[in-house]
Amino acid sequence: MGSRIQVFLLVISVQILLVVAFTNPQDVAAISALNDAWQNTPPSWVGQDPCDNNWEGIQCTNSRVTAITLASMNLTGQLPGDIGSLSELLTLDLSYNLGLTGSLPVLIGKLTKLSNLLLVGCNFFGPIPNEIGSLQRLVMLALNSNRFTGNIPPTIGNLTNLYWLDLADNKLKGTIPVSSGTTPGLDMLVNTKHFHFGKNNLSGEIPSKLFSSNMSLIHLLLDSNQLSGNIPSTLGSMQNLEALRLDRNLLRGSIPSNLNNLVHVRELFLSNNQLSGSLPNLTGMATLTYMSISNNSFNGSDVTAWFSTLQSLTTLTTLMMENVGLQGEIPTTLFGLPQLQTLVLRNNKLNGTLDVGSSFNSQLQLIDLWNNSIDSFTYREDLKFELILGQNPFCTGASQNKYCIVEQYSPIYPTQTNNCMSTTCSSDKIASPKCVCEYPYTGTIVFRALSFSYLGDPNIYTSLTNSLMGSFQSLKLPVDSVSLGNLTTDSDNYFVLSVQIFPSGQDHFNRTGIYEIAFMFSNQTFKPDDKFGFGPYVFHAATPTYGNFEGSAGTNNKSSSTGIIIGAAVGGSVLLLLSLLAGIYAFRQKRRAEIADKQNNPFASWDPSKSDGDVPQLKGARNFTFEELRKYTNNFSEANSIGSGGYGKVYRGTLPTGQLVAVKRAQHGSMQGGIEFKSEIELLSRVHHKNIVSLVGFCFEQDEQMLVYEYIPNGTLRESLLGKSGIRLDWMRRLRIAVGSARGLQYLHELANPTIIHRDVKTNNILLDERLNAKVADFGLSKSKAIGDSEKDHITTQVKGTMGYMDPEYYMTNQLTEKSDVYSFGVVMLELITARQPIEKGKYIVREVKQKMDKTKVGYNLHDVLDTAILGTTLGGLEKFVDLAMRCVEESGAQRPTMGEVVNEIENIMRIAGLNPNAESATTSANFDGISRGYSHPYSDESLFVYSGAFPPSKLEPQ
Repeated sequence: MGSRIQVFLLVISVQILLVVAFTNPQDVAAISALNDAWQNTPPSWVGQDPCDNNWEGIQCTNSRVTAITLASMNLTGQLPGDIGSLSELLTLDLSYNLGLTGSLPVLIGKLTKLSNLLLVGCNFFGPIPNEIGSLQRLVMLALNSNRFTGNIPPTIGNLTNLYWLDLADNKLKGTIPVSSGTTPGLDMLVNTKHFHFGKNNLSGEIPSKLFSSNMSLIHLLLDSNQLSGNIPSTLGSMQNLEALRLDRNLLRGSIPSNLNNLVHVRELFLSNNQLSGSLPNLTGMATLTYMSISNNSFNGSDVTAWFSTLQSLTTLTTLMMENVGLQGEIPTTLFGLPQLQTLVLRNNKLNGTLDVGSSFNSQLQLIDLWNNSIDSFTYREDLKFELILGQNPFCTGASQNKYCIVEQYSPIYPTQTNNCMSTTCSSDKIASPKCVCEYPYTGTIVFRALSFSYLGDPNIYTSLTNSLMGSFQSLKLPVDSVSLGNLTTDSDNYFVLSVQIFPSGQDHFNRTGIYEIAFMFSNQTFKPDDKFGFGPYVFHAATPTYGNFEGSAGTNNKSSSTGIIIGAAVGGSVLLLLSLLAGIYAFRQKRRAEIADKQNNPFASWDPSKSDGDVPQLKGARNFTFEELRKYTNNFSEANSIGSGGYGKVYRGTLPTGQLVAVKRAQHGSMQGGIEFKSEIELLSRVHHKNIVSLVGFCFEQDEQMLVYEYIPNGTLRESLLGKSGIRLDWMRRLRIAVGSARGLQYLHELANPTIIHRDVKTNNILLDERLNAKVADFGLSKSKAIGDSEKDHITTQVKGTMGYMDPEYYMTNQLTEKSDVYSFGVVMLELITARQPIEKGKYIVREVKQKMDKTKVGYNLHDVLDTAILGTTLGGLEKFVDLAMRCVEESGAQRPTMGEVVNEIENIMRIAGLNPNAESATTSANFDGISRGYSHPYSDESLFVYSGAFPPSKLEPQ
């Protein structure tokens, strides 16, 4: 009898533990440590199970904590080392909590699955731990606006997946680390697009090794440091750069002439340094909008000669050149630059007569010529801009002239129109733009590099408001309206704009609403409309007041899960809670069964009333909820955006298993009916081939249509051919890519059931995996035809063809066949040997190759069009490869080969080149040294030759 009681109690104890400790015990302990270390944690942090008790700010997947998002929660305390125990954590966002202080624990380096580490605007101090370099899945690293000291850890160079690196506004010192030997450095971050290091104490020279042509940087912000030495000439190789701030440093020497190569730079700040030499030539910067080079030591330059180089800068809005040694008479044509808003030429040696002419730009807001040598002015009555002429000889006898009185321009920036001035609100509520008294969530947006200077345009506020509301609506956040105002310029030439965000449905936000809005800013999900060129920004949140939160604040419900478990296990409690626990356990088991059933049946949420049909019949594809995909893509953050098109955007996501996926989210204008979407995913789920990007699942709820594909890490073939991926494609790799993509298309044409015509074959739709295997993508976009509606018994997607790849026969007749894909693939083959885009500078690649070809000469005399990256290497089978490509691009489809024939011929070409067509590609994506290994090159085939220079060899030579 006693043994039966013991067994009975043991069973009950197990049931209690199943109910009480549903979350992984390791995670429970870590979250409990956070609860003990922090004050002002959310009131919902009660009970013993963070996941099952729905603790606010804690997101779980399969009983593991995967995200902590607690931005703007008034948290105080330190970050304990227990955080390192959360081994499944993907996102940690504690931004805008000024009460969080202390140093970062070194155990943070154990969060090896972390993709987002966001600690913006807290109060952390001390060195950034070297262990942060262990977080090799990091995409977003934002530690800006804290009090971090010490050097930038070189180990950050190990974070090869990093998209966003923001260390600005701290107290970091020392040099910018670059790699040396086995020591990593920031030059290794070739995929990172944002280096934000401004407002620190960094010193030393800007390393020339930091920059290379294969880097992806678009924003380089090094302003307000103590950097010295010359501007490295390697900076001129950064072809993707859009914003460059080197102002407020100790830089000296001449500006490298090749900075003129930065054709995409819109904002250029070089002011307040010790630069010398000639003024820079900017004629190549065709998109330059904002330029500031004031307060340097340039050689005296004639203003007429230098400004003649500006005539091509039709986008220039702002030119700041105070104290740079300009001399001579200002040419009238300068004031006619079509977009010019602000011209500041203070403290120079400009002289002669000032004549703004009759064709001055109507957008002009300010011409500041304070303290020059201008002795006369051709007066005009119709000037509508501010003109400052004080401290010029002209003003000596005309001191009362209105242009001589003002010394410094003080712009009056308008605020957003508020029609609710008569609305009286009690307490600390504020009237929203809709005249409702509410508690807003407030803060400031600081624009670090604007591309315009006139901020009085009301369209700016409209654009920003619409962008903000669009982001809130896209993320389904509870926001009713937004108010902007109090625009100012700070001492660092940053533009600061106050923001008030008002809740929807009640007069205050709950905590979930607050931290989701804050996460949108900290994770850079919000992107202003690019029409005005707002440039990089940072959000600073104000501390939310009591009224912002739903429920009481200040109570901290802390409990010990261990104590609860022990107490619950006590004999008397067991007997009293027996029936309740048994019921809860049964309910939980039922819920688990329902969840499992739903996962096994991915169509349980399909709504026939909306989709006009039965649930889809899929093979292996999973049905994701909107909330799941939102979590896996970090709220569809911009940092996770990896592509876009007319259908919408593609985001990188991480499943709880660690698998990376690409989530294609259709925008509402491109969405199709439920029956069409069902037909499409039924089709795509049947496509399984190693050279085809496979469908992982889909989402069809909350007015969303999303397709989830496997993630392919090495980007598009186009990027690699352009040298943007850091992968060197030698001839052998190009042949493997050609045969792989051809096999994928052959599968679609001949083996898929039903067969598929791709219709948009191009190098942007051929992806390279970690072994450089080619995978054909984008054959199933957000608009497609249902089964049975295809042309010539084929299922075809409604993807618009891309100019340069389009089959001329299909273009003329609208008759689509598999031979249309063959034509496009022929263009891809020509891209593989030339690395040129199909249409480049008005020249069509097919016509160019046809005109250059001379079959009487070695290599068909194509040396002028071949990619320089493969010149000087053995190109076995090149002539046969060109012959095949030209057959593919015959004008008549009947004269083109099938994709099966294309595959066979490329395999034969590979054998000529000494390759095994059935062998795998590069063993690892890390072995991108551009050297083919283990291949024999038989010196026996007449088509084996080497290009070693500008001219082809006169005869074959063994290598």
